[in-house]
Amino acid sequence: MSQRDAILDNALQLAEQLGWSRLNLAQVAAAMTHSVAEVYRYFRDKDALAEAWFERADLAMLQSGKAVDWANTDASIRLEQTIWAWLSALARHRRLTRQMLYYKLEPGHLHLQLAGLLRISRTVQWIRDVAGLQAKDLRRTAQELFLSKIFVSTFVNWLWDESAGQRRSRHFLHGQLKLGNKLGLWR
Repeated sequence: MSQRDAILDNALQLAEQLGWSRLNLAQVAAAMTHSVAEVYRYFRDKDALAEAWFERADLAMLQSGKAVDWANTDASIRLEQTIWAWLSALARHRRLTRQMLYYKLEPGHLHLQLAGLLRISRTVQWIRDVAGLQAKDLRRTAQELFLSKIFVSTFVNWLWDESAGQRRSRHFLHGQLKLGNKLGLWR
């Protein structure tokens, strides 16, 4: 495990105890018997920790397209598995992930909110790539808009879903992708 991963894991565990809003880099450093400068070398601020957490989900999603016969699997199924891989990577700290988003949405954090919009756009592009969607021009735009809606609404549902294995969110995602299929968006 890299030093960066170790710091992130320790920060997440500490945040589970303290809450995201109370966490700071000095506490992370102290818990690891590091100096703040050592933590700063990897994470310049608390939001960099949150971004690293979301990057782990990105990586899990990007690796999800390695399934056998992926290219011959229905596009709706590829999309569902891709999005669910992203969510599953965050499942261990779902409550904390929700706290991170609250922090980002605070009125004084406009810079974090703008970065969040760019992150959503990038994630949707990767979802399309991993799922093998090849649409161009207006169909691509329609895919991106509808996938953005699906991704964000599923994520919000998932954050609050207390059903076993977030079954309700999975059902919601499946229904949204099925609607996209009926609209001809995944061809």
